[in-house]
Amino acid sequence: MVAEPLAEIDAVGLAKGFKALGDPARLRLLSMIAARAGDEVCVCELTDAFTQSGPTISHHLKVLRDAGLVTSERRGSWVYYRVVPSALAALSKLLDTSAMAVAAEA
Repeated sequence: MVAEPLAEIDAVGLAKGFKALGDPARLRLLSMIAARAGDEVCVCELTDAFTQSGPTISHHLKVLRDAGLVTSERRGSWVYYRVVPSALAALSKLLDTSAMAVAAEA
């Protein structure tokens, strides 16, 4: 992404991810899920860490899922979330200023 401008379709996808992370609660939720290093997290473990209601947390998780940043799997009455590493890597790569510096030096 550093070597050439983003294609429109790539920009749309990345913007959706950044927009989803524009809310502090969603950013914190993603951080809590990512901290599991590839393992999954039950929604029951996430809601207790917030003062917001369960339905509000579920809405935030849906936004993260719709942006492609997390996946979910329902098991009985609980939903388990895990990060999508490739989605996070794409966002990180765009923001990686060290990669831009290396490209500028070449």
